[in-house]
Amino acid sequence: MTGRKALWTTIGLGAVYLMRNKNARDKVMTQVRNISSSLRQRKSEAPGTTTGTTMNSTLR
Repeated sequence: MTGRKALWTTIGLGAVYLMRNKNARDKVMTQVRNISSSLRQRKSEAPGTTTGTTMNSTLR
C-alpha cells in the first residue's frame, strides 16, 4: 500500500508541476508527439504487414 501511495503522490506532483510550468508542459507534449509518430512510422514500415483487402484477394 505504501508503494502505491508514493506512486500516486509522484504522479500528482508531476501533474501540478506541468500545470504550473508552460515550458515543461510544451517539452513533454513535444516528446510524446515524437514518440507516437516514430511508433506509427515503425509500424507502417514493418515487413510482412499487408492490408486486409490484399490478403483477402490472395486467399480466394
